[in-house]
Amino acid sequence: MSRYVKISCLAPPHKEVDAGLSLEDIVLQMIARWEERLQHVLPERPDLIVLPECCDDPAYDGMQTEWLYEYYRYRGTRIRDFFSGIASAHRCYIAYSAMIEMPDGTFRNATQFIDRHGELCGVYHKNHITIRQKSTSDTLYGKEANVIQTDFGRVACLICFDINFDELLETYAGQKPDVIVFSSAYHGGLMQAYRAYSCRAYFAGAIWLPDPCSIVNPVGEVVGESTHFYPFVTRTINLDCAVVHYDYNKTKLDAMKRKYGAKVGISDPGRLNAFLISSETEAFTIQDIVREFELELLDDYWMRCRADRGKPGHLEP
Repeated sequence: MSRYVKISCLAPPHKEVDAGLSLEDIVLQMIARWEERLQHVLPERPDLIVLPECCDDPAYDGMQTEWLYEYYRYRGTRIRDFFSGIASAHRCYIAYSAMIEMPDGTFRNATQFIDRHGELCGVYHKNHITIRQKSTSDTLYGKEANVIQTDFGRVACLICFDINFDELLETYAGQKPDVIVFSSAYHGGLMQAYRAYSCRAYFAGAIWLPDPCSIVNPVGEVVGESTHFYPFVTRTINLDCAVVHYDYNKTKLDAMKRKYGAKVGISDPGRLNAFLISSETEAFTIQDIVREFELELLDDYWMRCRADRGKPGHLEP
């Protein structure tokens, strides 16, 4: 049974502000800019909108860190409340990335996940802030990484520098997310495809210009990317999918395709020897197909390979 989800990723609006503006005027200006930018994707009626890291940060020449944190304190939840109104009005989820102040006066670099009713359904605190951010502010490292449950699936959040740390992704991989949401100030290069593949999940990245926003499938293929002229991307993905290896499955996949044709999908990125298979019909799920053709999922195959290596007499003395 197909589980189609439409995702939009946006680059941030122009952040430069007049240094002489009041904090109130700057908050209103940031809201107005995002209101305009969202019009690029709201007509597509996305299920999820992903925003970049610290998406409501203003900037001006000579800006000091102390001023920026004063802005965060003044802004409070007002811009989040704006996005909550958008989420409620358009019945979509929004991954809102911004600095937030905690009750003790310290800060977190956070992704706040807003549901279709405009309510918070999860918050992620960036586990791996940079040494520079820690040394120049009262921002603390986050310590938890839990998937967020939505009505379309399980979502894992990463923020920028997080993408480099294996231990964080291993924590997420064990929770089997459907989508990795990446709010960032830099692209991450080959790590995008690697993290999608390592978690067997789709990857949706919203990134500051000039780098593109991107949507990547669980075998590392880019299925959508923003451009210079269109700094936003919207794609429909199918979460009723699974990753299988070539070994012991290829003839079964051929039989599957002969029987079901366009009702099943096979995406081969090449060179990887792993395929993404999906159900493109309401008649059955991909797990029904896995059972019918006795397909071996990639992670199960890796486990069998490790077990075979450990059998008596299989390992060199």
